[in-house]
Amino acid sequence: FPSDEVIRKRLLIDGDGAGDDRRINLLVKSFIKWCNSGSQEEGYSQYQRMLSTLSQCEFSMGKTLLVYDMNLREMENYEKIYKDIENSIAAAHEKISECKKQILQAKRIRKNRQEYDALAKVIQHHPDRHETLKQLEALGKELQHLSHIKENVEDKLELRRKQFHVLLSTIHELQQTLENDEKLSEAEESQETQMETETKQ
Repeated sequence: FPSDEVIRKRLLIDGDGAGDDRRINLLVKSFIKWCNSGSQEEGYSQYQRMLSTLSQCEFSMGKTLLVYDMNLREMENYEKIYKDIENSIAAAHEKISECKKQILQAKRIRKNRQEYDALAKVIQHHPDRHETLKQLEALGKELQHLSHIKENVEDKLELRRKQFHVLLSTIHELQQTLENDEKLSEAEESQETQMETETKQ
């Protein structure tokens, strides 16, 4: 059986003395006292202490398992978030590509509108004024429709740019949060190591 000096060193290594090592040591000491108990009353008291220590060990083990399961679920949640972000980025790229196609189409429409304007000027030189006026009216409606299409395309492109900016900001904030969590964890580990070193000294 370990001596009191060995038990004391293990408690010092354990930090604040409230971990599993301390409970196991208490259980071993209780078992030794129980084996060396002289009276039935003293043996029963040591027996109750051993049961209490075992209950604490079981509770600590259950708590550790719960924390482990929680960490696993948190990791799965982070993986899901990463996949969702990747899918959102891919969708944003597709929308941007579609908007570029719409811009090209709008440019072609504008070019056609300019050609329509040139044709309208040529038509104005024809002697049939009534037919010319009808054609000019039709061209005006077409130009208005094309301008409306262009405005819708520009508004949609601006909306997609804003959505993509928000998405990038969210990714940056998430990365910053993860980095802060990692730094905090490293700081806590460093503090615990320092406390253990100071306790040993």
